[in-house]
Amino acid sequence: MTDHTLVLKRAHMFAMQRHINNEAPLEACGLLGGKEGAVELVLAVKNAAQSKILFRMDPKAQLRALEQIETESLELVAIFHSHPRGPSVPSPTDIQEAVYPVVNIIWSKAGRRWQARGFWIEDGHAIEIPMTILNV
Repeated sequence: MTDHTLVLKRAHMFAMQRHINNEAPLEACGLLGGKEGAVELVLAVKNAAQSKILFRMDPKAQLRALEQIETESLELVAIFHSHPRGPSVPSPTDIQEAVYPVVNIIWSKAGRRWQARGFWIEDGHAIEIPMTILNV
């Protein structure tokens, strides 16, 4: 069991979804900056893989995003990416390649609508964690 949680504002969800919609049908990705599990910043990052089933953050864009998070005195609290064709859980590749100790948000389609689920990935296992969405 984990005590990891993530708190986001509705605007953060919209920012991620806008990036995902703009990149579809390819996987989209990005980073979230914040403090103590509370998101303050959403940064879209180019998917260098340009793939429908895989994401690889462009190294330069990822570095710029991490530098912006640091410049704003924030920390990396989450990574997000989409699974345009499912599943709504981390793939074996997602689990194998998770290197940051942060929440991983997976966006997937539920019918015609996107849904987001948060996961903590550690030691080869993914555990769903609660995400609180504030209406502010």
